[in-house]
Amino acid sequence: MAPLTAMIKSLMAALLVLMALVLPGQAATFTMKRGLNLDQWVTWPGEDQWGDARTILPYPEWRKFLGDDDLRALKEAGFDFLRMPVDPSPFLSDQTTALRHDLYASVLDSVRMINRAGLKVIVDMHLIPAGGSRKIGMAQVMDDPRTFDRYIDMVRKMARTLAGEDPGQVAFELMNEPIVDCDSDGTSLWPDRQRELFAAARSSAGKLTLVLTGACYSAASSLEKIDPKAIPDDNVIWTFHSYDPFLLTHQGATWAGDFIPYVTGLPYPLDAVPKAQLDGTLDTIRGRIKTEAPWTRQSGLLAYLDEQVGSMDSPGKLLGLMDAPFKRVEAWAKANGTKPENITLGEFGMIRQEYGNAYVMPAPYRAAYVKDMIARAEAHGFSWSVWSYGGAFGIVDAFNGDKVEPDVMDVIRSLH
Repeated sequence: MAPLTAMIKSLMAALLVLMALVLPGQAATFTMKRGLNLDQWVTWPGEDQWGDARTILPYPEWRKFLGDDDLRALKEAGFDFLRMPVDPSPFLSDQTTALRHDLYASVLDSVRMINRAGLKVIVDMHLIPAGGSRKIGMAQVMDDPRTFDRYIDMVRKMARTLAGEDPGQVAFELMNEPIVDCDSDGTSLWPDRQRELFAAARSSAGKLTLVLTGACYSAASSLEKIDPKAIPDDNVIWTFHSYDPFLLTHQGATWAGDFIPYVTGLPYPLDAVPKAQLDGTLDTIRGRIKTEAPWTRQSGLLAYLDEQVGSMDSPGKLLGLMDAPFKRVEAWAKANGTKPENITLGEFGMIRQEYGNAYVMPAPYRAAYVKDMIARAEAHGFSWSVWSYGGAFGIVDAFNGDKVEPDVMDVIRSLH
């Protein structure tokens, strides 16, 4: 029976591919143009508190801080959709077993709340690293087959939860920035895993547009490695993320590696200030590395700083660096017959202030960067969603309920 079963599966897979080739192409049901990523966590409660309904509900956590008027204000500012990050970890945690139904129901309530404000929504399953009391994160899902199977089941149930909604108003993103296939050893695990996730979601939600991506942080270079024809479905939107140049967009981010925390004060673009001022800022960064970095890492960090600055120290170099992801995705789309409207720049943005760091990025730099990235996306016909509503990259809120400078939102409003 085993050979017969294998043959049947092979024939079914071949039939699906043939149907995809024969049937007339269709556009994705869900369409969007200009979006914003909502916050994921604000208070970051430990997993030991997730069993308390007062702590975990409503879910996602932004529901505790944003109301109907806040969402309508985003619509009025010119956004037509929101990307709603949902941390899947609570759906995989034993702490929430008694509240599991309520969690799914609360996500659905949140979707409907956004739709009532006149905005479309992408429900984004947004895994983050485990840490502290949080036992399940990206590494556990990717490294443990049993945990990945549980994640697949969660995707199936979330799709079922959303299946009854208007497919023109709701889309479903199966995993944010999968951290897999980042090594150059030739292994390629993500295509098969994404097909499994796709099959689980599509089996429960036949009409929803599904948002798919490449591996390794959803980089453009990773999307290039995906064969979209391996998923015989036209009701799909493909996403990539770009924060290039990382040296400028993540200044001071303590969680972004052992180099970037030493970097603050660089302007966008680098020639936005006189050369003497830029040189002074770079000397300050070098001094910080020499004083604070481990001795064994100092020479490497200093060399990396010089390399990165050298890659963007003229308008032409910076232009090439920022254009590269868009050109790669455009070439991939043309090679595979994917329409530009079925591609979205799911995340981009510039940090305002790392939590606990006194340095605040000047608002004109952030506004200029966001404006330039929007122009690139729209020139290629891609939709986009900026990161994010609040927090370190916030364009509406900062920390502790404070409002950020209006410059970035003014850019958005100017498009409307």
